[in-house]
Amino acid sequence: MKPSAVRPEEGMLPLVGAELTPVQLYRLLLRCCRQLPTAAMQQHYRHAIRQGYVSHSDEDDPERIQMMIQRAVADAGWVLDKYNKKK
Repeated sequence: MKPSAVRPEEGMLPLVGAELTPVQLYRLLLRCCRQLPTAAMQQHYRHAIRQGYVSHSDEDDPERIQMMIQRAVADAGWVLDKYNKKK
């Protein structure tokens, strides 16, 4: 697969089909938290991201890992869109 590509309209989220490592995903999601409108919201999602990363750290199936990464990127896009539309 191609290296991570960035959607120009969102600036931070790679295309869902792009291949990321779990650590790259973790860092990307933490950076995305900065775009959320309130500090409480940012803290909530940072905590959820950490918990998800830790709880899945023992996963060893590459296909399942990529599926989870794609789902996380799609979910992050949905959350950012949700809060950006409210502005």
